[in-house]
Amino acid sequence: MIEKRAAQRHRVFKGGTITFEDGGIACTVRNMSESGAAIDLDSPVTLPQSFTLSIARDNFVRNCRPVWRSDKRIGLAFVQ
Repeated sequence: MIEKRAAQRHRVFKGGTITFEDGGIACTVRNMSESGAAIDLDSPVTLPQSFTLSIARDNFVRNCRPVWRSDKRIGLAFVQ
């Protein structure tokens, strides 16, 4: 398999929240890099084209867009 990521991802297991205009959803952040992350959701959910990922314990907040999806796991790209 050819690696397409611009930055190496590191495995993590952190509680996070994705927020958007209509509310927020708890998620589990499974891996992260400088340019993106992969999150797990408890159930499949339709997400907007852009939203915010927050990890409270790390004071981490980034605007994101979904890049790929596999059932309950979603790959995110951080946007400026």
